[in-house]
Amino acid sequence: MQENGRISLRQFSILVILFTVGDSILVLPSATAFEAKEDAWISTIMGVGFGLLVVCLFTVIARLNPEMNLVQFNNKILGKTLGTVLSLLFVFYFLLCAAANVREIGDFMTTQSMPETPIQAIHIIFLCIIVMAIRLGLETFARAGEIFFPGFVLFFILFILFLLPQVHFENIQPVLGEGFIPILRGSITSSTFSIVQLVVFFMIMPYVNQPKHILKSFTTGALIGGIALILLILLSILVLGADATASNMYPSYALAKKISIGKFLERIEAILSLMWFVTIFFKIILFFYGFTLGLSQIFKLKEYKVLAFPCAIFVMVLSLCIAPNITYYNNAIMWYWPFLDLTYSVLFPLLLLGVYVLRMKVFKPR
Repeated sequence: MQENGRISLRQFSILVILFTVGDSILVLPSATAFEAKEDAWISTIMGVGFGLLVVCLFTVIARLNPEMNLVQFNNKILGKTLGTVLSLLFVFYFLLCAAANVREIGDFMTTQSMPETPIQAIHIIFLCIIVMAIRLGLETFARAGEIFFPGFVLFFILFILFLLPQVHFENIQPVLGEGFIPILRGSITSSTFSIVQLVVFFMIMPYVNQPKHILKSFTTGALIGGIALILLILLSILVLGADATASNMYPSYALAKKISIGKFLERIEAILSLMWFVTIFFKIILFFYGFTLGLSQIFKLKEYKVLAFPCAIFVMVLSLCIAPNITYYNNAIMWYWPFLDLTYSVLFPLLLLGVYVLRMKVFKPR
């Protein structure tokens, strides 16, 4: 039996927001500031705008066959052989993204909070929770998103307010000091780290109630998540400065250490860590869900949940093999990952849409 659960438009929007923020809440400010310096906030605005266009592309494709997910749509448009090949490529991409995000959790914990703990132990504990969520199903972790979301919003607003006294507006000057090309490079980084990866939502869009209104729900969620990232990056530049943001591996974590209200509310970086754990938890769940569901449909299994544990072993191994150390991993993410995201989130969807138009409009049997 495949997925029979259904989620509401509100739950769908919340999942989009949490996914968009995802791991970006910790790592995106550094990556964007490395490219665009003081203009990183402009790059993020451009990246969010581009991401919203990509979301519209996803929705257009999803509306062609609203009852089909990505694997089913591939088979219908490209045929069984080519469709299966493309579906396997997408499934591998979801696996790779899930493993990369698990690796980020391990690197963060072993460098910032628990340096003497083996990274494998952290991965195992986190993946056990992921497996539990997948076994409980789509409806369950969507409802969990509803429960965690108000707390995330509250902590994020307080985080912004507490840092306002530390703001220095001269840190964003000069505007366009490095020209437009660095801003463009930064916009690619900011969009691919967050909104563009929403391609995995092709796997859950058929299970959303009221599919006719999904465009508004999808774009609203992506826009809210994008605004949160814009505020975070702008705040990083205003408080830390462009150079410190670019050189710090986790700028928002450093921001949390600067909060000091009345000399009694200080060092609340644990709250930021909790916010990040919530957002990256749902990002990994959605990638892992897309991986297990897609794999079960490719091999025509009756139940995708039985794959949760063996697939978690794949994620565990790949998360350790993806890079020998944190420096190598960060360089790979910075230079190569955006092109991977653009291939799967822009090139392949455009290819599917083009083939659909040719088959259904141009070569349609009369």
